[in-house]
Amino acid sequence: MKSMWKGLLSFGLVNVPVTMIKATRSKTISFNQLRKSDYSRIQYKKVASDGAEVPASEIVKGYKLSEDRYVIISENDLEAISPKASRIIEIGDFVKLDEIDNRYYDSSYYLVPDQGTGKAYALLLQGMTEANVVGIAKFVLRNKEYLAAIRPTENVITLSTMLFADEIVPVQELENDLPSGVELSDKELSMAKTLIDTLITKFEPEKYENEYHKQVLQMINAKAGNDQIVSTPINTAPYFVDLMAALEASMETIKKNESKKKSPRKTKQKSA
Repeated sequence: MKSMWKGLLSFGLVNVPVTMIKATRSKTISFNQLRKSDYSRIQYKKVASDGAEVPASEIVKGYKLSEDRYVIISENDLEAISPKASRIIEIGDFVKLDEIDNRYYDSSYYLVPDQGTGKAYALLLQGMTEANVVGIAKFVLRNKEYLAAIRPTENVITLSTMLFADEIVPVQELENDLPSGVELSDKELSMAKTLIDTLITKFEPEKYENEYHKQVLQMINAKAGNDQIVSTPINTAPYFVDLMAALEASMETIKKNESKKKSPRKTKQKSA
């Protein structure tokens, strides 16, 4: 599988060379937009508020302060404070697994050992498993700093990126939307517990399938099998041709406007 990152997983004075591999696959089905009349692909252009197309060289980043006020941020500004790429994921703390709220977990990755480092890898894997702990670390990937949970899963060490505390919406913000002052009778609560007990089972993720995803794929395959396929016109002209045409048209407009400004206005002579 494709490696995303290579470096050292560090705890104390022990360094374990590892390779990071994505632990999940996206199952999203995406569609392109086509023009109904001839099934041409719909293209998107970047335009300003006046409707004029803007070339990439004229686009800058702006942070919105109010409806009409922005702070302009250059690539140099961002690069000056960008975290430097690191080849080390250093575990700073170990915490009990049940102390981490599931809301903090984000994306998951496998950390597999590089060749010849199996003993140090196994030491960390088994040590965390027996202690039932999770390692907490911070690391930089593609110029972005992440908080991460390092934990054993079956026979592999996994890394789950985590949200920072200020990214979690506090429950207190939902107080007005939650039920309050509700009284439950002993009989109602007993019946609810009985129903819940009858539904308790072992979690088997394989038995839960994305039925909609399957139905969409079946529909696509059926349509393809029945020759319900359209051909879209291929535009072989590179994008810069359109851009050059737009620039040339803009220059012509500017020249015409300049010419009008320079040409003397004819004034009517008053008759004597």
